[in-house]
Parts: sequence; structure tokens; C-alpha cells
Amino acid sequence: MRSATTRPEARLVVVDDEPNIRELLATSLRFAGFEVHAAGDGTSAIKLVRDLDPDLVVLDVMLPDMDGFTLTRRLREKGQHVPVVFLTARDDTSDKVTGLTVGGDDYVTKPFSLEEVVARIRAVLRRTGASPDDADDATLRYADLELDDDSHEVRRAGRTIELSPTEFKLLRYLMLNAGRVLSKTQILDHVWQYDWGGDANIVESYISYLRRKIDTRSADADPDDAPPAPLIHTKRGVGYVLRLPPGSA
Repeated sequence: MRSATTRPEARLVVVDDEPNIRELLATSLRFAGFEVHAAGDGTSAIKLVRDLDPDLVVLDVMLPDMDGFTLTRRLREKGQHVPVVFLTARDDTSDKVTGLTVGGDDYVTKPFSLEEVVARIRAVLRRTGASPDDADDATLRYADLELDDDSHEVRRAGRTIELSPTEFKLLRYLMLNAGRVLSKTQILDHVWQYDWGGDANIVESYISYLRRKIDTRSADADPDDAPPAPLIHTKRGVGYVLRLPPGSA
């Protein structure tokens, strides 16, 4: 049994207009170790998010006063970029695309298992950096590489490196999993989201872009200086990994 003094895994807001589902979700998520607050409509949800600053919102698409997509847009317009996991009875690809387009992070279709919802929530918290393990320090570090979530800056050996939003997200995922080989599928799931319908070779392209910026000497570097140790490596037939080459300090 959990101790009453155990720190909650994360603070969640659950939004669903069906009282039975709302209570079931809230109770189950509290049992799983989360702090949970609930709302039955979009207006109440917006106020809760504003007042509580939660780590994630579990949001039903069909609400009495506004749909979940509209609610998410309003949160984003107010500068609130809290991760959102959509819940809906509609299993339509266009709805999934809409949910991700307005800033959603995942999508669970009713009927769902509570275990699946908990697993999805934890996966989103991990990849968005909203889990307690990441909350104490906004800067990720590996070797001489630093990534600052707050300023959205990347530095290698003190040198600032300009990255596109997708490159930044890819590097962040590699750094969170330093030393672990990640497959193309895993990278697509976490960086482009699993609804990506394009060519999986986009991963190769962005890995190549990152290598040119992270693992090569800058144009203004002293030619006599040693080139940076390569950090991004390919494991043939498996995937990609961020690690120091063998023999590096």
C-alpha cells in the first residue's frame, strides 16, 4: 500500500462529462499514484488548468460546452502547453490527426483499459519531460553536450548550436535515452508521434542533420583543435544511440 506521505507521481486533470467514467478514471489514477482533479465541462477544465498548473490533462473530446480540440486550442492560446491525452469514443483517423494538430500528445479510444490509459500517461510524461525525474533540472547533459528545455538552446563544449524544433525534439529523446539503442519505430513514435504516415527514412535524414551540427567541427573553429568526439552512432539493423565512442574519457 502507498504511504499517505508518498509524493504523487504527477498532477493530472481529468475532463469527462460522463460522471461514471470521470469518477472511475479519477479513482484509478489516484490508486496508480497520481494526484487527480476532475472537471465535467470545458469551462471548468480551463479554470482548473489555470489554477493548478497540472503536469498533464486527460481530456474527453465530446464535452457539453466545447469539444476537446477547442479546449486544447484555447489552452495553447493562453500559453498553457500542458500535455494532453485525448479520450474519445470516435475511432476516426481524421480525429486523431486533428487532436495531434491542435497540440495533443496522445489519443486513447473508448472503450479502453485503465492499464492502457496509465501506460499512455506515463509515456507522455516521460517524453515531454513532465515526470518528476526530469522536473528538478531543465537542462539535460551528456559528455560536453547540453540541452536547455527552458531556453530551447543546445550547446556543445560551450558552443551554441542552432536546431530546428524537430531536431531539438529528436536530440532530447536521444539524450533522455543515452546509451540505449533506439529503433526507427521508437523514434517515430516519440518524435513524430505514431500517427506519422510518411516515409520512415525521415529518421535517417534527421539523424544526418543532427550529426552535421553536433558531431562536426564548427566553421569558425580553430583548425588545430581536435574535432569533437562523435556522439550519435548507428547500430546497423537496430537503430541509433547517443554515446561516447569506445576509449573516450
